[in-house]
Amino acid sequence: MGDKPIWEQIGSSFIQHYYQLFDNDRTQLGAIYIDASCPTWEGQQFQGKAAIMEKLTSLPFQKIQHSITAQDHQPTPDSCIISMVVGQLKADEDPIMGFHQMFLLKNINDAWVCTNDMFRLALHNFG
Repeated sequence: MGDKPIWEQIGSSFIQHYYQLFDNDRTQLGAIYIDASCPTWEGQQFQGKAAIMEKLTSLPFQKIQHSITAQDHQPTPDSCIISMVVGQLKADEDPIMGFHQMFLLKNINDAWVCTNDMFRLALHNFG
């Protein structure tokens, strides 16, 4: 990993950590958000750690497994990192579905936190 730019190393490590927590114990995800964090989940916005955790822990499945197909990371002019993830997920006994997720990571007090997070299932039948 030493030949990759630092923002790719940080972004990749964050993505691995995020989905490991999401798949195994979503209650631990609170540590990566701050009160100013503002995610959008399937078009529904939330703000603040409490609202985010309420949403994540109330999702209607017992088990989930994410598989990352691709991830891209870029530095921003204000020293943040933007990460985009494309992958597939399987929740309970539902069919496998594609998803897209974007994260904006910011270093606060020597810790990388997620200030923005956008998630969408890759559904094509909006009818």
